[in-house]
Amino acid sequence: MKAQLTRPELDALPSYLPSPIPLDSSGAPQAPDAARLALNELPFGPLPGVLEAIIAAAGGSNRYPDMAAVALRNALADRHGVTPDRIVTGFGSVYLLELLLKAVCEPGQEFVFPWRSYEAYPVAAVGGNIRPVQVPCAADFRQDLDAMSAAITADTRVALICNPNNPTSTAVTRAELTKFIDSVPESVLVVLDEAYGEFVTDPDVPDGLVEYGDRRNVVILRTMSKAWGLAGLRLGWLAAAPEVATAMRKLLAPFATSTFAEVSALAALDQEKEVRRRVDFITAERARMYPALKALAPRAPVSQANFFWLPMADPAAFAAHCKAGGVLIRDFPEAARVTIGTAAENDRLLEVTATAGQLLTARID
Repeated sequence: MKAQLTRPELDALPSYLPSPIPLDSSGAPQAPDAARLALNELPFGPLPGVLEAIIAAAGGSNRYPDMAAVALRNALADRHGVTPDRIVTGFGSVYLLELLLKAVCEPGQEFVFPWRSYEAYPVAAVGGNIRPVQVPCAADFRQDLDAMSAAITADTRVALICNPNNPTSTAVTRAELTKFIDSVPESVLVVLDEAYGEFVTDPDVPDGLVEYGDRRNVVILRTMSKAWGLAGLRLGWLAAAPEVATAMRKLLAPFATSTFAEVSALAALDQEKEVRRRVDFITAERARMYPALKALAPRAPVSQANFFWLPMADPAAFAAHCKAGGVLIRDFPEAARVTIGTAAENDRLLEVTATAGQLLTARID
């Protein structure tokens, strides 16, 4: 018998699904004209000033970045009214979550999170020898915070709420969050993953940093990949109590914030008015598209993100139908997830769904 060279628990861990965007051998998209509505990307180009910042920084690409990302931490702290010692940056919010789990959890302790939610959560847990505890969402695809509170045990160190939740697009309210955070022991860190927070229009859904940022056991996780349009540059950040942030920085991979990511983020932060204009476009398109998609998938919840969750009996067949019509979406076992794109891309999606006919509607819950 061959010796086991890897951790056996990884054998049962699903791999993070590859991009549904087909690539050729060079890595270029095979269908460059297809509507890319699969990855929750912002469909617009870089914000004004971002390309110029990258070009200016390229001349120093032989030099290492600022390991402490001081300029960016200061800018984020100033924008959000916190002190820089509470800010940690790195290559993506998932990386920062992994780092947080390593900083606060001992092997075998528990990480509680909703399910279905972001696929990277169980991977982050198992990677750190931490026990993932998945709490099913309610029938309306919203996170069940009462069930999550009940799932917390003496072994729980971190409980995460994804608000709005990816991939179900739903959000929890201020009252629900406050009740949950108040119920959690002070020894448990509550992580609010607000990757899609800029797209929220429901006034009952809070900005976690504004509402709970002064609580010692609350961590706010954010990204520049969505509303800020820097997905390809991989930059996430979080705000935590100073002692938590300090512990995390001790574990940071060297130069975890690249020069290009930092200068791009600094340039993007100067474009808040343009970011708001783009977000307003997405939310207006969200309102325009919802009735047609609701007719296709009657159980589709109201979205607070830049995508829709469409529960149906055969999501793979629907994804194949969309692909044949030049629209790339993401299918899960129980639903399809559709990103909101440009007006032309969204029109193409609506045209494709309108031609699905009885072939698909007969299979949709």
